[in-house]
Amino acid sequence: MENNRRNFLKLSGLAGISLISNNFSNAMSPEFSGKRKADKTPVQRFNMSGYAAPKLDKVRIGFVGLGNRGPGAVDRMSHIEGVEIKGLCDIRPERIDFIKEKLAGSIHSPVCYSGEEEDWKKLCERDDLDLIYITTPWYLHTPIAVYAMNHGKHVCTEVPAAISLDECWQLVETSERTKKHCMMLENCCYDFFELLTLNMARQGYFGEIIHGEGAYIHDLLEGNFSKTKYYKQWRLKENFRNGNLYPTHGLGPICQIMDINRGDKMDFLVSVQSNDFMMAPMAKKLASEDNFYQEYADKTFRGNMNTTTIKTSKGKTIMLQHDVSSPRPYSRLHLVSGTKCVASKYPEPARVSKGHEWMNPEEMKQLEETFGPPIIKKIGEMAKKVGGHGGMDFMMDWRTIDCLRNGLPLDQDVYDAALWSSIGPLSEWSVANRSQSIDVPDFTCGSWKSNQPVDIMLSQGGTTQVI
Repeated sequence: MENNRRNFLKLSGLAGISLISNNFSNAMSPEFSGKRKADKTPVQRFNMSGYAAPKLDKVRIGFVGLGNRGPGAVDRMSHIEGVEIKGLCDIRPERIDFIKEKLAGSIHSPVCYSGEEEDWKKLCERDDLDLIYITTPWYLHTPIAVYAMNHGKHVCTEVPAAISLDECWQLVETSERTKKHCMMLENCCYDFFELLTLNMARQGYFGEIIHGEGAYIHDLLEGNFSKTKYYKQWRLKENFRNGNLYPTHGLGPICQIMDINRGDKMDFLVSVQSNDFMMAPMAKKLASEDNFYQEYADKTFRGNMNTTTIKTSKGKTIMLQHDVSSPRPYSRLHLVSGTKCVASKYPEPARVSKGHEWMNPEEMKQLEETFGPPIIKKIGEMAKKVGGHGGMDFMMDWRTIDCLRNGLPLDQDVYDAALWSSIGPLSEWSVANRSQSIDVPDFTCGSWKSNQPVDIMLSQGGTTQVI
């Protein structure tokens, strides 16, 4: 079994043992990904952690994917100083028309691409763009990101950034070679309580961090089976494989609090998963009522609840959960436990304790006033007005543009994108191998020992205005 684990990591072109539809065969096959040689040791060619690209007075953006997440991103970016929306791409012409109508009368007049599966390549090849913003189905995130960086563009991609270990390494190697940012759009790192606890941790309020918990528990059962919500039911088809397929919402904020990739690293993980008690019965029920669902009637779907536990090199632990098909209230957990304090966001309201009882509302208010980070104080109220998951989406976009315009390192780099995404295929392997432990790759190639923590104090920048 030990040899199997080593080979899985070294032959990281393997996505795992996925059984997946033809729509995803290219993304998952060893022929597409190209096996990494077993004797190859990754070497960092340039450290992108803390890298500050040249300033961009104007950030010219091309958007790829205008389905669920794309329209909101276009709208948010239109409210930020220095942004020029120069390109739009979606295979469906009606989605292009929808966004063009929204932008009518604004300063933005984008060139549009639609109708062909690979029109996104034409967008990436343009010489009047600085940033490609990717909100497509998961299996396109890495191919588009790599192509864009190879054509001189910075990249922001929706989560997860990659769906195989080989794709994770592709992102790292391409970003280092081109010196182009590759940021995964993990918006939950910019939610208000997550930012508060991050600053509390930086100020030593928790003492030594011992343990963190994150999750994506969200009842998407009916939405996943929708005929229209996801293009060609791509998200439903992702659920043909096991593992924690969507780890980053809960994981990202905990990794920042623990300084993962910047003082500590993940060592190994184990993953266990329940059987499926919900998705296959739903597929059979729908197929009995509507021939549209016949192709799903005999499919094997992922188990409902996945629990993955991670140990870090410094002896800390992280527990992640993923369940998108059980009738449970929404939760990302976000629990931070230290030697002096514990904080927990779900079930709401968010709470903090330094002993056996939670703080009262007055104490919580004082905590927020004392430890609320500068980004919340500067842009928080405006972010709530512009919107996007309560404002965290806008805070993420504003911060990204402000960093690009001021020549500052981004809060999330390509190593974060690769590491947080890698939990998917690694957990898939563990589940398939009776929850055996598996090592987590070090995408920083050792630079985690000297990389500096994320700057959340706005000590530089913070100059970009909201329009």
